[in-house]
Amino acid sequence: MSANSLPEGATVWHSLEVDKALDLLNSNADSGLTPQEVEQRLQKYGPNELEEHGGRSAWEILLDQFKNIMLLMLIAVALISGGLDLVAWQGGTLKPGEVPFKDTIAIMAIVILNGILGYVQESRAEKALAALKKLSSPLVRVIRDRKLLDVASKEIVPGDVMLLEAGVQIAADGRLIEQSNLQIRESALTGEAEAVNKQATLQLPEETSLGDRLNVVYQGTEVVQGRAKVLVTSTGMKTELGKIATLLQSVESEPTPLQQRMTQLGNVLVSGSLILVAIVVIGGIIQTRGFSKLQELLEVSLSMAVAVVPEGLPAVITVTLALGTQRMVRHNALIRKLPAVETLGSVTTICSDKTGTLTQNKMVVQSVYTNNDTFKVTGEGYAPIGDFQLNGQKISVEDYPEISALLVACAVCNDSVLQKETGEWAILGDPTEGALMTLAGKAGIEKDQWDSKLPRVAEFPFSSERKRMSVISQVEAVNTGESSGTGIDPAIAGFLQTENYLMFTKGSPELILARCSQVYLGRHSAPLTEEQRQQILAENDQMASKGLRVLGFAYKPWAEIPPEGSDEASETELVWLGLVGMLDAPRPEVRAAVQECREAGIRPVMITGDHQLTARAIAADLGIAEEGARVLTGQELQRMSDEELEQNVDLVSIYARVSPEHKLRIVKALQRRGRFVAMTGDGVNDAPALKQADIGIAMGITGTDVSKEASDMVLLDDNFATIVAATKEGRVVYTNIRRFIKYILGSNIGEVLTIAAAPILGLGGVPLTPLQILWMNLVTDGLPALALAVEPPEPDVMQRPPFSPRESIFARGLGSYMIRIGIIFAIITIILMEWAYYHSQAVTGPGLDPERWKTMVFTSLCIAQMGHAIAIRSNNQLTIEMNPFSNPFVLGAVVVTTILQLMLVYVPPLRDFFGTHWLPPQELAICIGFSALMFVWVESEKIFFRLMGKKTV
Repeated sequence: MSANSLPEGATVWHSLEVDKALDLLNSNADSGLTPQEVEQRLQKYGPNELEEHGGRSAWEILLDQFKNIMLLMLIAVALISGGLDLVAWQGGTLKPGEVPFKDTIAIMAIVILNGILGYVQESRAEKALAALKKLSSPLVRVIRDRKLLDVASKEIVPGDVMLLEAGVQIAADGRLIEQSNLQIRESALTGEAEAVNKQATLQLPEETSLGDRLNVVYQGTEVVQGRAKVLVTSTGMKTELGKIATLLQSVESEPTPLQQRMTQLGNVLVSGSLILVAIVVIGGIIQTRGFSKLQELLEVSLSMAVAVVPEGLPAVITVTLALGTQRMVRHNALIRKLPAVETLGSVTTICSDKTGTLTQNKMVVQSVYTNNDTFKVTGEGYAPIGDFQLNGQKISVEDYPEISALLVACAVCNDSVLQKETGEWAILGDPTEGALMTLAGKAGIEKDQWDSKLPRVAEFPFSSERKRMSVISQVEAVNTGESSGTGIDPAIAGFLQTENYLMFTKGSPELILARCSQVYLGRHSAPLTEEQRQQILAENDQMASKGLRVLGFAYKPWAEIPPEGSDEASETELVWLGLVGMLDAPRPEVRAAVQECREAGIRPVMITGDHQLTARAIAADLGIAEEGARVLTGQELQRMSDEELEQNVDLVSIYARVSPEHKLRIVKALQRRGRFVAMTGDGVNDAPALKQADIGIAMGITGTDVSKEASDMVLLDDNFATIVAATKEGRVVYTNIRRFIKYILGSNIGEVLTIAAAPILGLGGVPLTPLQILWMNLVTDGLPALALAVEPPEPDVMQRPPFSPRESIFARGLGSYMIRIGIIFAIITIILMEWAYYHSQAVTGPGLDPERWKTMVFTSLCIAQMGHAIAIRSNNQLTIEMNPFSNPFVLGAVVVTTILQLMLVYVPPLRDFFGTHWLPPQELAICIGFSALMFVWVESEKIFFRLMGKKTV
């Protein structure tokens, strides 16, 4: 058969018999492929490796930074300014001591700095695919031409026969030909922690889910034990891992709300600036009836263009987000992508895994049933501390011999170890058995003591087919503390007559009960009646309906050790002991976190691979959903079209028996409904959903490298409460970003209007040079803006719904505030400018330059911003009502910036460089007086809105 006749499409290999699969791929289980066949198939299928598609190069990312409309305008300003300086230099019209091109150099330095900041944020290449590639094995053992060979994994082709053994990482998808005791850990692919027992002889239905395909193996999974011979069926991008890689690369990265808002802001500012520049230039030409003042008009235009662009804003935002990441790390949330800090504040829906995130990932026994009584058990985690309660009253275990007997069975029929490590109780072994050890410990029954009283001599181990396990122990005489000296411990004395051995059995309650003929009551056994049997089954159903995992316990006395392998015959005529119901208990802090979500208008959704009854019980307990709420299972979801899912997605808060590939559909359905989604995940095939979500959240403890690389945030403690804390921090960050945008742009508008007014009023020259404007935008705006970025949260930050991620940056009064404050800024400064111009012309003398009116305008604008910074800390509270030391950084920034501004006026080298002039004290005092009016206006607005009953958000 030629390579061209091999199967092309998606063959359902798990539904085929081994021989049929071998025929389809024209392979032989004993001899494998020939070298010629391998070569042909390599040509047809390509190498067995994951391919990388698209993606921007580092150069493309860097160049994209300079496509920002505000940076493009600054580049144009720098070039025109450089051209004017060149003309002045060549014409010899430069002022004495004036440095040519300083404005051009300063502006280009800002452009380059902003470009680099953007590049650093974006250039963290997606490494999810690189992490996926690590899951493939470098060398693979195959049979080719009847010879055993170790070949590079990329040279594997469909039809190859692979040999597997314990410890091997599987290099390609394949159909099992034969296996011996084969167990494979597929957690990276399916999210299920337990190793899967594989069976080559099975032939499964086509619709069998990925995790239940017991006759196939997958690339990237690991052999835990056993060995196998495997027919390779899929390689490279055709494997399940390859499909995930394709999904990962097909998910488009959408701009974050902050990035969209900054783009909108840039468009509005540049458009407004160009319109204003056109008005000033055309107005100036009309006023002068010609082009005699064109150079002066161009200088005015350049200053206006520089004034409108908030050059310091990208740096302030970057630092604000970086500070947010540091605060989030303290809450155990590691932010991988900087814009995600602010994006968290927009989240409307949190889709969370159950195990380990909403719950402790520690099984805790909740109730015990013996002799028609149900006992509640208290306590948390694996700590052997808690009470037994009957009808709400604490009881002593010694008064109820049935409980003591049951707890002995829990401790003896157990392979786990309970121990204290670094102050915390921990389990070595299976979590279910660990819960039983903790339960026994709460009654003072310790495994170490009982191992000496009942040393294990034989066992019938647990298997998924039997759904039970038994241990056989020899009964040793112990010191009972009574006058007789030694004897059998009272807790088990009723188990025996003349026998020397006890067999304890635990497992599925229905199966254990079916093998019982007696029941333990008081301190002896009695025949098990049909009524008792039905009562036990009803209690089992009751526990299961609450989401508990239920185990049944029984015992049987033996005169001698039962023969090995006689489990079917030996595990009969048992004596029933009771039921134990356990739960992966909710984390105690999650209830409060869910309540906080509700108050904040965020909807929590549980998505789990667990049983629907367990999911509903946990969700109801935590307040995620009401009792009896609808649960959508993976099977139901599979049958739904995307449109049907979209109609249901707002009505369902619990998804059970869901496989990770369903998560992607849930996220997309929520997003189509306009929801802003945070999604948690830990497995490899959670990665596409994590990347699709607005905020992908990987687990720090249980998460795979692939899920972490695809995520925006990593939970270092795998805890749902951490997501809520991070969301709160995101809201604080967004509020502070809006606060300093109001602060920065209000003054920018004031600067533009002031510059535009100078030629209209017929004042000589431009009041502010581009270099002075850059100083204002970077230093006198930038330092206080950084201080405002660490403003503590307002008390009601989590008592309101999330703001729409699609809202404009100018929403909720921000735009009107900026225009209003900009106009007030301009009015105050223009009045000062008009007076200062004529005053400086009239008052002359030694050291008093007639151009000093420009320095008065410059100084007034800068100091007015300091009052604005103090007033804008709160939208509603007056400055006098606030604790000035709740954010000491604002006071510090105001003091430092004011000193720096005065240095530009009174330190000669700085004065020369920035083109300022010395001001006498009385003129400085007038500047400060005019500047203080800005603070008075903002505080007066707060009083006015308070009287009007309005609250700004």
